[in-house]
Amino acid sequence: MKQDVVRFHNSDSHASSGPASEIAGENDEEPPGISGCLENVVPLPEVAPRLRGKVSVFPTSRSRPASSPRSSAFRRAFFPSATDKEWTDWQWQIRNRIRSIDQLERMLVLSEAERAAAENIQSKLPVGITPYFMSLLSKDDPGDPLRRTVVPTVAEFTQTPGEADDPLGEDGQSPVPGLVHRYPDRVLLLVLDFCSTYCRYCTRSRVVGHGAIYPSRSRLERAIEYIRSTASVRDVLISGGDPLTLNDERLGWLLSRLREIPHVEIIRIGTKIPAVLPQRITPNLVRVLRRYHPLWMSVHFTHPAECTPEAYRACERLANAGIPLGSQTVLLKGINDSTETMKALCHHLLRMRVRPYYLYQCDPITGSSHFRTSVEKASKSSAACAASPAAMPFRPMSSTPPAAAARSRSCPITSRAAMATTCCCATTATGPIAIRISEGDKWIIAPCGSGSRMTCAPSISL
Repeated sequence: MKQDVVRFHNSDSHASSGPASEIAGENDEEPPGISGCLENVVPLPEVAPRLRGKVSVFPTSRSRPASSPRSSAFRRAFFPSATDKEWTDWQWQIRNRIRSIDQLERMLVLSEAERAAAENIQSKLPVGITPYFMSLLSKDDPGDPLRRTVVPTVAEFTQTPGEADDPLGEDGQSPVPGLVHRYPDRVLLLVLDFCSTYCRYCTRSRVVGHGAIYPSRSRLERAIEYIRSTASVRDVLISGGDPLTLNDERLGWLLSRLREIPHVEIIRIGTKIPAVLPQRITPNLVRVLRRYHPLWMSVHFTHPAECTPEAYRACERLANAGIPLGSQTVLLKGINDSTETMKALCHHLLRMRVRPYYLYQCDPITGSSHFRTSVEKASKSSAACAASPAAMPFRPMSSTPPAAAARSRSCPITSRAAMATTCCCATTATGPIAIRISEGDKWIIAPCGSGSRMTCAPSISL
């Protein structure tokens, strides 16, 4: 198993570096949308019977338990000597991540597919799971939704047509190391390649967890200087890896340097920390973040089983600091692609003061075919959320094909056409257009708000 290094003391280091998952994956460069509002507030429905055993509802902080019973039982079984102070310390959680096959076998009954993958994972995305998140996994069921998102299987070693290590073409749109400039008015700043917990469907699995992107001050200064010298950039998305694994001092330094640039109007942070390491959302971190408004946060929740008392508490702290929260959720086959699961997730997000923001198809990274669901299922999930009287539905954009390629001026229509749902928007030299999926591997293009339509060939020029 590939080893990573954990550092907490040096101000020039990040909180840790190692097996990571991206949350911040699927087309997270999309700008913040206009928030909707709930015109008629109605009581939220009961959680569906099939999910009731796994999911609890915690409407107010006064009635919320400190942790879930499952998490407490796991801690007693596998970390009996950990004190309350240690278990709730985010740095302790990172230092004690589950990273080896021996640890996995001690805590889970591995299937043959999981064991074979863990034994041969060295050249792939590493394994890394916080003790907290491991406590949410089923010990005996390899089909458990959360378990499938973080425990590798041999399906990751199979590449299907249309898959690529860099499906969004980020490496070709990077003017300086760790910075992607695809759209004229915004940039994606990859501050590090470390995550506390690595998602097996991570869009940036080609780089995360391998030490390729280190958060040194000199590298970040180069990226900041590029932003400073590019007056068209008004929106900076901080991602990685997971930027909230930086220590408070380094994160505050980075935010302050970006806030010094007059034309940077919006700063966004993409993170999965509230779901996999809610202990990181400390009062001190919140004090640091609230100094740099307007600050947005895109969080990554995948399944209602992630919505624990700890996650509720983390989101509450962020929301109380005035940080708008939106969930960018990836639709995953057999994990959250049922209408029942997606509606339960939407209801939890709203209780947590998180707006269901975007619902994405899984990007065609190498070895991800077992995660991708059909267009029909994606449409049903989106429609179910929209039809729910208590839900603020995800926006009707769920993949990144032409929009992602708009800046490079062309978009090959291959595998991504078959994975797109409903519609998305792209900005071109002549203005915004809406792009909808057509029959077969073609795109239908129409100006926004127009009823005209045209069908393009296997590739289109934007």
